[in-house]
Amino acid sequence: MLEGQSYMISRAVPSSCEQEPKWIYMACQLLDQSKNKRHMNDESREQEKGHKIKRKKSPRSPLSPNIEEMEPNSLETIEEMECPDETDGNGSGGDYPDSNSLISAIGRDNSINCLLRCSRSDYGSLASLNKSFRSLIQSGELYRLRRQMGITEHWVYFSCHVLEWEAYDPYCSRWLTLPRLPHNECFMCSDKESLAVGTELLVFGKEVTSHIVLRYSILTNSWSSGKAMNSPRCLFGSASLGEKAIVAGGTDAHGNILSSAELYNSEKQTWTTLPSMITPRKMCSGVFMNGKFYVIGGMSSNTQLLTCGEEYDLERGTWRLIPNMSSGLNGASGAPPLVAVVNNNLYAAHYSEKEIRKYDKETNSWITLGRLPERPASMNGWGLAFRACGERLIVIGGPRVLGGGMIELHSWIPKDGPPEWTMIASKHSGSFVYNCAVMGC
Repeated sequence: MLEGQSYMISRAVPSSCEQEPKWIYMACQLLDQSKNKRHMNDESREQEKGHKIKRKKSPRSPLSPNIEEMEPNSLETIEEMECPDETDGNGSGGDYPDSNSLISAIGRDNSINCLLRCSRSDYGSLASLNKSFRSLIQSGELYRLRRQMGITEHWVYFSCHVLEWEAYDPYCSRWLTLPRLPHNECFMCSDKESLAVGTELLVFGKEVTSHIVLRYSILTNSWSSGKAMNSPRCLFGSASLGEKAIVAGGTDAHGNILSSAELYNSEKQTWTTLPSMITPRKMCSGVFMNGKFYVIGGMSSNTQLLTCGEEYDLERGTWRLIPNMSSGLNGASGAPPLVAVVNNNLYAAHYSEKEIRKYDKETNSWITLGRLPERPASMNGWGLAFRACGERLIVIGGPRVLGGGMIELHSWIPKDGPPEWTMIASKHSGSFVYNCAVMGC
């Protein structure tokens, strides 16, 4: 897992945790202890080799409290709640004496209230404290509680090489390299779709005559076989909302264009068949907006481009056709419409004109807001990613250069006026984005 600067998430919290500064400070103490534990373990190993170690002072997050500024009473409180040693009465390493309390001085519930405010970047360090912390984090319980409380961090996951995935944490400006996908020649050469839902990243592809799903879990930092759909497909439109996702349209293993749709529950790892769309389509896009699922654009045959969209009402279980919803967003030889939703507003990246547009729900039309970032290039929209990442829009791509590639992440928080893009991250990598998904948890 990643090491580095700690980050605290500031959110409104229930009345059960009224003294937020104290909870935040307790969480900071936990992070310091987890890092100190690793430092001490590293020092012990180095000292055994005869090396002298210099301890480096860990950087402090601007949102973390300064010990020098804390009142004496607060310091006394922290001293009382400090985690017990991991050595039991027999002198052997192990868990805390009370594995259900985590931090025995304040109890399990209050311990969890502290952990909910930590960045998920730090959960790897916290899991190293002992088996109790590790079990809690790997169970997914913290992420379920964060979702209930509205505590969400959005990370960007993308692939610029067929079997390799990377992630970027915009809150802490951190990069993470995921384990490589299992090698599969047919899967490597097939069309692939990706979808982030709950704490999972799903990658869909094909073997010789069938579809397969590979599932990456942030709880275990590993890939495994995912649950197959009831009607396996590729080239579909999809979107997620919390622990649930919907896929619609696409093609089956024989190339037939589908109108069927399915709902995936990442907590149960189950697929449920939904009512079919009005129009069969492939190479379409999907978004959630105002609690409803939308399928936008696509193709009804290898040559027939669709300009209509469809809205699915989850409560009623019905589809509604929206004529001309994607008119002009893509061409027959181009990528599916590049669309994203921020604050229940729908935006599109018009890759041929290099413009960003906003959908007017009242007039069912698109309004040009301004230009896309200049440097990221695409081939008719292929190789460029356009996603919503929390309250911001993200454009991911790179310039076409010889002798190596560069991937860039450009960000804009929508507001009045033309877009003002900021490059928030870049690194040497492939500049063609094969797949991209944003995970919020």
